[in-house]
Amino acid sequence: MNPRQVKQAMRKLGIKTEDIEGVVEVVIRTKTKQYVIKDPAVSIMEMQGQKTFQVVGESIEMPLQALPEKGLPSAPSEPKLPEEDIQLVMSQTGAPRERVVAALKACDGQPAEAIIMIVSS
Repeated sequence: MNPRQVKQAMRKLGIKTEDIEGVVEVVIRTKTKQYVIKDPAVSIMEMQGQKTFQVVGESIEMPLQALPEKGLPSAPSEPKLPEEDIQLVMSQTGAPRERVVAALKACDGQPAEAIIMIVSS
């Protein structure tokens, strides 16, 4: 059967499918670890009031991070600084990593401003 025939057959059986666009990341948490899928293809299939999610992509297995009591991920207190920004500022200024990270945080993660801050001090 071709994909069009499959969709028609599913529609006749009362099965609805929908692709979700723009999904950036899917996280599946177990009691001991988590699976992170970056840039996945996600679709929803609804049948008899039940929704089934299909996630396709490369997964990374990671240790479980500390979660608040309600089981939801805690909001990060500070934005993560990209490693390439840290390396760029370090190479341009010769400053140690700790000083570069502090400067990037003070400049809201803007490498050019961090370089100017370090060089001018």
